Amino acid sequence: MPVVQCALAAGIAWFVATEIVGHVTPFFAPIAAVVSLGVSLGARMRRSFELVAGVTVGIGVGDALIALIGTGPLQIALVVALAMGTAVFLDSGAIIAMQAGSSAVLVATLIPPGDAGGYNRMVDALVGGLVGLAVVAVVPTHPVRRARGDAATVIETAGRVLGLVAEGLSAQDPKSIEKALKAARATQPAIDMLRTDLKGGREISRISPLYWNSRQRLARLAATADPLDNAVRNIRVLARRSLSLVRDDEILDPRLVKLVEQLAESTEVLRKMMLADPGEQPDQAEAARVLRHVAVGAKAELMRDAGLSATVVLAQIRSIVVDLLQVAGLSRISAMATLPPTVPNPAVPPERHD
Repeated sequence: MPVVQCALAAGIAWFVATEIVGHVTPFFAPIAAVVSLGVSLGARMRRSFELVAGVTVGIGVGDALIALIGTGPLQIALVVALAMGTAVFLDSGAIIAMQAGSSAVLVATLIPPGDAGGYNRMVDALVGGLVGLAVVAVVPTHPVRRARGDAATVIETAGRVLGLVAEGLSAQDPKSIEKALKAARATQPAIDMLRTDLKGGREISRISPLYWNSRQRLARLAATADPLDNAVRNIRVLARRSLSLVRDDEILDPRLVKLVEQLAESTEVLRKMMLADPGEQPDQAEAARVLRHVAVGAKAELMRDAGLSATVVLAQIRSIVVDLLQVAGLSRISAMATLPPTVPNPAVPPERHD
């Protein structure tokens, strides 16, 4: 769909610039439309702003300076430096600086100072940016679907990592855990893509009337990004500590391995929850029920006679359960309340054995 959007925007931008605005060869209008849209969904409005602002700054600075100092290698270098410096001062985005520099080069080399060509380029940039946003509004991508797929991919990887860790702990095999740790460390690009697609989805839900009703579901999905990121980070810590546990040949309660297995299995319910349409099963309640079952087993007694690594593994299991329960829709306080206490309740007197 982003490719289709770029193609439509390029054609429409050329038509508007030639037939409505009246430019003879408005080559930059379709270029601006394609650059402002891009293949990535995130920050399209910002890209459009940066593009138009960068062209305006570059042409303005270039036209003013070249009229005073003429053209030549040193003049081009000075004009580009000042145009890009001005753009960076106005905004830290990459597109605005690059467009300011390229537009300044255009003025310094091809367009005579004071010529209308530079200002036509500014108009073409504005046409391309506005057409790009109009195409997003009229022919939008789904604001939620891509982000849901990203989240499901992250959850699937998390489940695979936990499964490999459980296998390694059960068989005392460091190779399985090393494989799990390698997979866990490769998840950050998927998390970044999730955040990018969420940002793009928010823009679409604001721009396109077709998807105004998706804002609530998008907000719920956006609320899972941080807990999901935290869960993946905690899984990486669990894998590292599990590797130390196996290499050091620590004492390990078999129930701890079972908890890791159950946690791996619970991720499949979460993955299906992410991909399910509203009203389909399994829903958030089912995912929360499965994770609560794991939480109940994460008891302090599993730390009895355990070494440092086993204790950290249990602590990470508890943290991951809290993170995934938040992905399932619980608040952090409600998620933490599902865990059994790790210290005695001072309000409850100790049991007497006479």
